[in-house]
Amino acid sequence: MRISTVKEIKTREARVGIVPAGVAVLVQDGHDVFVERDAGAVAGFSDADYEDAGAKLVDQAEAWANAELLVKVKEPIAEEYQFLREDLTLFTYLHLAADRPLTEALLNARTLGIAYETVQDSTGLPLLTPMSEIAGRLAAHAAATYLTAPEGGPGRLLGGSPGVAPCRVVVIGGGVVGTQAALLALGMQAEVTVLDTSGTRIRELDNLLNGRARVVMSDPATLAHELSTADVVIGAVLVPGKAAPQVVSRGDLALLRQGALLIDVAIDQGGAFETSRPTTYADPIYEVDGVRHYCVANMPGGVPQSSTRALTNATFPHLRRLASLGPYRTIVEDPVLASGVNTCGGAIIHAGVAEALPELPHASLGSMLSI
Repeated sequence: MRISTVKEIKTREARVGIVPAGVAVLVQDGHDVFVERDAGAVAGFSDADYEDAGAKLVDQAEAWANAELLVKVKEPIAEEYQFLREDLTLFTYLHLAADRPLTEALLNARTLGIAYETVQDSTGLPLLTPMSEIAGRLAAHAAATYLTAPEGGPGRLLGGSPGVAPCRVVVIGGGVVGTQAALLALGMQAEVTVLDTSGTRIRELDNLLNGRARVVMSDPATLAHELSTADVVIGAVLVPGKAAPQVVSRGDLALLRQGALLIDVAIDQGGAFETSRPTTYADPIYEVDGVRHYCVANMPGGVPQSSTRALTNATFPHLRRLASLGPYRTIVEDPVLASGVNTCGGAIIHAGVAEALPELPHASLGSMLSI
């Protein structure tokens, strides 16, 4: 099979979809691998590293044109829509529920789109988890950074100091992102509250955090109280494949104390706050009603060397299977990868995406594979 990876062109995104060690295995398996020049440079991998592993270095257009299976990190942006086509399988993060233009481009091109974030197995979301772990930790870093005066914040130290109270961090959602955000914020000596709606998860977090954080059942009154005392609010809610539920309304901003910071880690799926809109590392902060928002849509891209390795550790076994059996045979035989199919044959396949974009064509995977 002909497999390509390309240089990411989203603002300040430098992760890469395949590392040289993976290229070497794929070449040994008998596949042709094409790598766009400089694709891995900022992630710590030179063109020479890829050539030594057996890859052919090409330009952007050649990488897309040569590929039967194209592996990325982030979803294609508008400049890349021209490269989508019917005989291409795209294996990457897609986040289609929050991206109608990309969804329409994939449907019009009849591209088979397999999204990392919806691949599901008995453990959960194995291809999303490593980036969720990193994003959660980075959310706590962002809180510490953007509370400081040089970054436009009120000038508060997240963990306080002897005789000075620490900042209050409220994490909405106790999944992977929320857990990691809470753990790192606790490590920086902040006062942390985690809100969740699952009694089972609340018990798990209570045991995990061992009394170091308050773990509370979320309801409207409790949320309102926690917002009114928070210095930082981290949105960490996720429904796989679906648009993120908006748990903080614009009206709720009036509850926040002066200088509070909202960090929306759910922004890739549309955002957990009504007032959220995607930002980049080049311009990460904006204000609504006097409340600062941090909504960087590719947070793990800020640490490309760490996050590339964490991501490809998880994705490579699935990539190798797709290459070995071919994408269509793989999704017939492998229910885990089948759960990642978002588009096929001009239709939306994933139920969560179809729910978010009900006016676009949708079908079951079984019906499309029988055509």
